[in-house]
Amino acid sequence: MKVEHLGHVVLYVENLRRSVEFYSDLLGLESYGTIFNGKAAVLTSGRTHHELLLIEVGPAPGPLAGRRLGLYHVGWCIGNTLEQLIQAKNQLIKAGIQIDGITDHTITKSIYVKDPDGNELELYIDCPEIDWKTDSSWIENPIKALNI
Repeated sequence: MKVEHLGHVVLYVENLRRSVEFYSDLLGLESYGTIFNGKAAVLTSGRTHHELLLIEVGPAPGPLAGRRLGLYHVGWCIGNTLEQLIQAKNQLIKAGIQIDGITDHTITKSIYVKDPDGNELELYIDCPEIDWKTDSSWIENPIKALNI
C-alpha cells in the first residue's frame, strides 16, 4: 500500500456554527451544509470532496497545551508568494484573530493561529524556489522568525 495524499481531517468542535464561520468566512473553505442531523459539517477547498469534517460535541475540554501526544497542528497551504502570506496576516488581524507565531521554515513560510476551539493551524505558503524533491538541504535548516 502507498498513501497518495492526506485526504481529510476531522475535528470535534464545541459550536458547529462558530467553527463553520471561522473555516468558511476566514479561511475560505466551502461548506456543503450539515450532516448527522445538523451536528456535523463538511468543508472543502475545492481540491477534493472534503478536507475538513467538523462534528459538534458541545462544551468539552479543549486541546492540551505543551508537550503531549496527539495532534500538534493542521497545516493549510494558502499559496506560494510572500504577498499572499502578508494578505493573510492582515486578514487575521482585521478579524481579531491572535497570531501565535510567524516563521520561516526555508521550504515554507508560516503563520500560526488557533481556531475557535484552540486547535492550532499553520497557514503557509510554499516557497517555489526550493525543489524539495531534489534538494533536501532545507530539512536541516533551523526555523527562523519571519518579520512580515
